[in-house]
Amino acid sequence: MIYKVYYQESIKQVPVRENTKTLYMEGESERDVRKKLADRGYNIEFVQAVSGAFLEYEQQNEDYKVLEI
Repeated sequence: MIYKVYYQESIKQVPVRENTKTLYMEGESERDVRKKLADRGYNIEFVQAVSGAFLEYEQQNEDYKVLEI
């Protein structure tokens, strides 16, 4: 399943909407995605499963890339 991850680049940053970044990642569960990203030092705000029409919409975005770890 594909997950959309909302994060800040540093664990020390306070979440501010204007600085929030996103990435897409394949994983078995939200826990699996968080575990794969643990060593990167991101301040993960939210992990959302993406499927169906929402996934199709996201794939149309030119910035859509699935991170592979």
